[in-house]
Amino acid sequence: QAHLVESGGGSVQAGGSLTLSCEVSGGPSAVYFMAYFRQAPGKEREWVARTYTAGNGAYYADSVKGRFTLSIDKAKKAVHLQMNNLKVEDTGTYTCAADPAYEPILTGTPMYWGQGTQVTVPS
Repeated sequence: QAHLVESGGGSVQAGGSLTLSCEVSGGPSAVYFMAYFRQAPGKEREWVARTYTAGNGAYYADSVKGRFTLSIDKAKKAVHLQMNNLKVEDTGTYTCAADPAYEPILTGTPMYWGQGTQVTVPS
């Protein structure tokens, strides 16, 4: 059983930056597909960014492309989501997720979830 430990988040004015981190602890797999999802009040959860701890690239939702960067710490099985130029519409609960397989990440049904962290960009 893997556990995801999240950190970061908070409140920042529009145009500001925040960094979220997520580390996989334990679990049977040495590598994971990892992603961040977010959910704003009254809205459905949406995918934000995803990557592979054994890879080098990341993919982003159009709404965050060019502003968010997901980096990998392969040794720690961790990812860091650098969020720049934050907008009011980025407000929500951000949750890290991981799965040894790729498909669950794509379908939003990964095996492991973090506890979630709040990001607030006040209007």
